[in-house]
Amino acid sequence: MAVQSTLQHQDPVAALYHRYVDLVRSRFKGTTRATRLVGTILLAITIIVTGTGSRRWWLKKKAEKEQGRRLLRRNSGLRLKDGSRVIFVPYGDSTSKVTIHPTKPTTFDAHRRLFLNPPRASGLTDGQTTPQIPPPQTKPGLNLAFLHQFLSLLSIMIPRWRSKETGLLLSHGVFLMLRTYLSLVVARLDGEIVRDLVAGNGRSFMWGIVKWCGIGGFASYTNAMIKFLQSKVSIAFRTRLTRYIHDLYLNDNLNYYKLSNLDGGIGQGADQFITQDLTLFCASAASLYSSLGKPFVDLCVFNYQLYRSLGPLALTGLLSNYFLTATILRRLSPPFGKLKAVEGRKEGDFRGLHARLIANAEEVAFYGGSNMEKNFLDKEFRSLKKWMEGIYTLKIRYNIIEDFVLKYSWSAYGYLLSSLPVFLPAWGGLGGRQEMIETSTSGGKERGRMKEFITNKRLMLSLADAGGRMMYSIKDLSELAGYTSRVYTLISTLHRVHANAYFPPRGAHAELFSLSDVQGTIQKGFDGVRLENVPVVAPSVFPHGGEDLIDSLSVIVHSGEHLLISGANGVGKSAVARIVAGLWPVYRGLVSRPRSIGTDGIMFLPQRPYLSVGTLRDQVIYPDGEMEMRDQGRRDIELKRILEEARLGYLPDREGGWDTRKEWKDVLSGGEKQRMAIARLLYHEPRYAFIDEGTSAVSSDVEGLLYERAKEKGITLITISTRASLKRYHTFNLTLGLGDDGNGWEYERIGTEKEKMGVERELTELRERLSKVEQWKARTEEIERELAPVWTEQGVLSPPPYSAELEHAGK
Repeated sequence: MAVQSTLQHQDPVAALYHRYVDLVRSRFKGTTRATRLVGTILLAITIIVTGTGSRRWWLKKKAEKEQGRRLLRRNSGLRLKDGSRVIFVPYGDSTSKVTIHPTKPTTFDAHRRLFLNPPRASGLTDGQTTPQIPPPQTKPGLNLAFLHQFLSLLSIMIPRWRSKETGLLLSHGVFLMLRTYLSLVVARLDGEIVRDLVAGNGRSFMWGIVKWCGIGGFASYTNAMIKFLQSKVSIAFRTRLTRYIHDLYLNDNLNYYKLSNLDGGIGQGADQFITQDLTLFCASAASLYSSLGKPFVDLCVFNYQLYRSLGPLALTGLLSNYFLTATILRRLSPPFGKLKAVEGRKEGDFRGLHARLIANAEEVAFYGGSNMEKNFLDKEFRSLKKWMEGIYTLKIRYNIIEDFVLKYSWSAYGYLLSSLPVFLPAWGGLGGRQEMIETSTSGGKERGRMKEFITNKRLMLSLADAGGRMMYSIKDLSELAGYTSRVYTLISTLHRVHANAYFPPRGAHAELFSLSDVQGTIQKGFDGVRLENVPVVAPSVFPHGGEDLIDSLSVIVHSGEHLLISGANGVGKSAVARIVAGLWPVYRGLVSRPRSIGTDGIMFLPQRPYLSVGTLRDQVIYPDGEMEMRDQGRRDIELKRILEEARLGYLPDREGGWDTRKEWKDVLSGGEKQRMAIARLLYHEPRYAFIDEGTSAVSSDVEGLLYERAKEKGITLITISTRASLKRYHTFNLTLGLGDDGNGWEYERIGTEKEKMGVERELTELRERLSKVEQWKARTEEIERELAPVWTEQGVLSPPPYSAELEHAGK
C-alpha cells in the first residue's frame, strides 16, 4: 500500500491506471471465468466487425468518389433498374450524386385535365367544349383563375404528403411558430427590464439583460433558419417544376420543336419561361408561406394577448383598423399582376434579341448590320424602359399611402389603444382592473403602468409589423399572380402540344391544313419509307393554315434502293424529311417509316450539323451518351476506326483525347462538321438514313468515299441534294417542283433509256457550243479593236504604247 501510495503521489497517470484496474476487478469479481471469456470474445468480434464495416464503408465512398470524378470528366452517369438516372455534378473539390426520376406518363394524364379542361368556376373557360389555353379574356390578378392556377401548380410542387417538400414546409412552420413565441417572451422581458430599471433593482435588471442576450442569440438562429428553409423550399419547388417541364418539353413527341415552330402559344420565348419566370414564381411562392402564414398566426396570438391586456374595446378597434386598411389599400393598389406579366414578356423579348444577335453574330458581321441590330435593341429597350417607368410612377402614390397608413397611423392608433387601461380602466381589460384595484404607492403604480405599457407597446409593434406584412403581401400576391399566369400558360401549352389538343374556335370550321385539320396517319415499324397520297405542306402557326407545296406525293423506298431527291430551292425537298421525321404533321394520307435510330431504324442528318455540349466522344456517338455506349459494349478503339473512315482520324490526337471538352461548333470547320455527321451515321449504322445536303462542304473525292462506305455498311441512303454528281451513288431519283404551278414531281430509276437520252441531248448541246468558241473569240478581238481608239475633236487618239505590251502579256 505504501508503494502504491508513493506511485500515486509520483505519477498521476499510474494512479489513474491502478484505480481503473481496481474498478474492473470489483466489477468482474462476482463473474465466472466462462462469462469473462465470452465477453472478451464478443468484444473482439464487435471490434473486428466494426473495423471491417468501417473499412468497407470507406472503400465504398472512395470508389464512389473516384467513379463520380471519372463519369463527370467523361460527361456520363449511371442508369438504375427503375428507369431513373444518376448524374454527378461538381461540388467543391469532389462530386455530388444526383438521382433523377422521370415523370410517369400517368402523371401527365392526370394533370392534363387541370391545364386543358379547367372548371368553369375558375374563370378560365366559358363552358365551351374547346377552351383556349390561356383564355384571352382572363387577366392575371387575385381572382378564382389565380386560385385554380396556383393550386394546379401546387399539385406538381408537392406531389404527395410524404414528399421532401412537405417536410421542409413543416420545418419552416415550426420555426415560424417558434419565432412568434419568442416575440411574446421578448415583449414580456422588455417590460420587466424597464420596470426594474425604473425601480432601481440592479440585480433583477442585470439578470434581465443576461436573459435578453440568451433569447436574442436563440432568436437570431431562428431567423437565420427561417430564411434558410425558405430558400430550400424555393429550390425544391423549382426542382420539381423544372424536371416536370423538362420531361414534358423534351421527349419523343418532339414538343420542343412543335412548341416554337407549330403551336405559337408562347412565341419563341420558351427559355424565358423556363428560366427567369419559373425562378421568380418559385421564390415568390416560397415566400408566400412566411409572408401570409406567420403574420396570420402573429395576428391571432398578439390579438389574443392584447385582448387580455387591453379588453374587448381594443380588440374591436384593431379588427376595424385591419378591415379599413385592407379596403383602402385594395382599392388604391395598381394591377401589379398584369403589370408584372407584361414586364416579364417585354424582358423576354429584349433577351431574345440579344440571344438572336449572339447566335448570328458572324452573319451580322459579314453584312455589317451592327447599326440595324443596335436600332432593334434600342427600340425594344425603350419599350421596356417606358413600361417600367410607368410601373414606378404608379407605385409612388401607393407607396406614400401604404407607408403612412402602416407605419405612422398604426403607431398613433397603437398609442391610443395602449392608453385605455389608464384613461378608461373600465374598458381596459386586465390592465384596467389592475389600475382600479391598485392600492400601492404612486411610485409602484407608475412602475406597473410602465411595465404594462412597454409590454403592450412591444406587442403593438409586433402586431403592426405582422399587419404590415399582411398588407404588403397584397402586392406580393398580385406579383405572384403574374408569375403564376406565365408558368401556368407554359405548362398548359406544353400539355396541348403533347396531347395534340387543337380544335377550331367555337362556331368556326377548321381552316384547311391547320393543326386542327390533321387527318393523316403515321405508321412506325415499317421496313422502308413510304408516302401514300401525302400533301407536302409547310405548316403555319396555329390556328392559321399551311402552304401547300405538293398536292399529293406517293413514293416508297425499300432496303437497298437508294433515293436522290432533287429540285430547285423552295420546292419542298427538306419538307419531305421533316414529314417523315414527324416534325411536320401529316395532314392527309399515310406515312410509314422505321421506328428510331438503331440497326433496323432510321436516322436523319439535317443541313446544319449539330455539335452538342460535351466531350469529343459525345460528338461521335450523339444522340447516345457514354452510358448507352457502355451498355452496347462498344469501346473507344471502335470510335477511332469510325473517325478514320470519315477522314477525321486525326481529331483525337489534335484535340487532346476523347475526354476533351471544347466549343466544337467553333473548333471544327464546315467540312469537318459534315464529316462528323457522317461519322455518327457510321457509328449508329441505321437501316435507312436521310441526308439533307450533308456533304456540300466536302470535296467530291471524299464525298464519294463516304457514300460508298455508308452503302457498304448496309445503310439505305435517301439524299436531298442539287448535285447531279451524286446520282452515281443512288438507284432512284425523285424530282420535285415540276409543272407550270411547281407542284408536280417525277419518280424514276437512274440509268434508264430516258435519262441516257437526256444526257446525250445535253452532250450534243455542249458540243455545239464548243464548236463556236473560235468564232466567239474572233468577234471578241474585233470588238476590243473597235473600242481601243479614243475619239477626240481633233481626230483619233492612238492608244498608249504600253497597251500593246499589256495585251501581249495577257496573251
